[in-house]
Amino acid sequence: MRIYNTLTRKKEEFIPRQPGKVAIYVCGPTTYNYIHLGNARPIVFFDTVRRYLKYRGFNVLYVQNFTDIDDKIINRAREEGDDPLVLAERYIGEYFKDADALNVLRADIHPKVSGHIAEIIELVGTLVDKGFAYVVDGDVYYNVHKFAGYGKLSGRTLEDMQAGARVEIDARKNDPMDFALWKSTKPGEPAWDSPWSEGRPGWHIECSAMALKYLGINFDIHGGGFDLIFPHHENEIAQTEAATGQSFARYWMHNGFITVNQEKMSKSLGNFFLVRDILNKFAPEVVRFYLLGTHYRSPLDFDDEKLATAQRGLGRIKTSLRLLDEALAGRESGCEAKPDPVLVSRLEEILLEFEKAMDDDFNTALAIGMMFDLAREVNSYLQKSDFPSLAERIAALQKARQMFLQFNGVLGIFKTGVGGDILREDKDEEKETLVEDLINLIIEIRQTARQNKDWPTADRLRDRLKELGIALEDTPGGVRWKKQA
Repeated sequence: MRIYNTLTRKKEEFIPRQPGKVAIYVCGPTTYNYIHLGNARPIVFFDTVRRYLKYRGFNVLYVQNFTDIDDKIINRAREEGDDPLVLAERYIGEYFKDADALNVLRADIHPKVSGHIAEIIELVGTLVDKGFAYVVDGDVYYNVHKFAGYGKLSGRTLEDMQAGARVEIDARKNDPMDFALWKSTKPGEPAWDSPWSEGRPGWHIECSAMALKYLGINFDIHGGGFDLIFPHHENEIAQTEAATGQSFARYWMHNGFITVNQEKMSKSLGNFFLVRDILNKFAPEVVRFYLLGTHYRSPLDFDDEKLATAQRGLGRIKTSLRLLDEALAGRESGCEAKPDPVLVSRLEEILLEFEKAMDDDFNTALAIGMMFDLAREVNSYLQKSDFPSLAERIAALQKARQMFLQFNGVLGIFKTGVGGDILREDKDEEKETLVEDLINLIIEIRQTARQNKDWPTADRLRDRLKELGIALEDTPGGVRWKKQA
């Protein structure tokens, strides 16, 4: 396996701290609102990383935190007339609703800042004692000039950062880039006793304290969105390695932004789309399929048409699964025959390519391509009549179905029941999928007519679809369709 390490800016062979075990820490959301699609991308991707590592036989310890103390939470609570910790707890509950819908497995540990104040105070105290932090009027700041390696994750010098950074002006700090480890309390804010003041943690120190508690030093993978490289992860490295004198994490992984019209999706820009609003229009499996359909380090531009395209693509896979289930109806088990070697050989090639894609920096886009290849092989095989024997055919189809379950176990697109079996969708969704498949078939027939210059047939199909409320649009990228209002 090879992983792109943000710290070294290259792909490296994955060698865990302990053979057979992988420790992962992923920065979770600040819980002052519902999650948007940009928040969902790292949640879904790193869930897939965890699934694949387990598939490869690793014992995985997966930690994802919740930031439940933060300026944004305090401001939102003030607006709503609520207690900040109560508001944060409410949005943690809402997070789980959205994450569960997207088939994201619960982390082994979901630590919250409010439950780790003692560990944070101890770590801040160590930094003060070692001379990496200083106290001003009850606030504690990290002195970035004291840490020789500051900037090694982002690849920027302190001079570059100072020139381009938006930092809070505070004449009490030794340097504008110094960041808060502990903040003295203000009226109406949550506060805890500390050696320096009654106050609360700064943002960056929380993840260092919680990662050290649950995973120890030099753990395997630290993950998050690209926007966390600086300042959050840069500061985590500085404070943790200054306190311990050892490497913090072995591999740093960061997913690319989701953009809207080529601009980063974020709450501050107001161009975000809440996951639960999107789920009112598209099934959760479509959203997960869409998020994994692009390599995690690449930007992913959002609009409804791209989700609609993902929906149609997923529909083709669901059709193959349905046809496979129909062919195996009543024959799910008990077949002892040797499977047809012709199909088995192709299945083994597809499995090899799937694992090769995931081994190469978790390339879920290529892995999904192998799922499409599997669907095409199944469809083609189901139409054959020259197979060796019925028993061998059934055995081969059973193997193909098991491979679908394997792929899904890694990608997590479809929800599963006991034994990893894909749960059947309800009848309304099944009918919707069938309708989409029929529309796509009619479009294919129309395209054939157009290629043969059979314009009357092509126009008739287009007009008939229009009468049924389906509008076609011929574009350079192919034919698009949508339901008319």
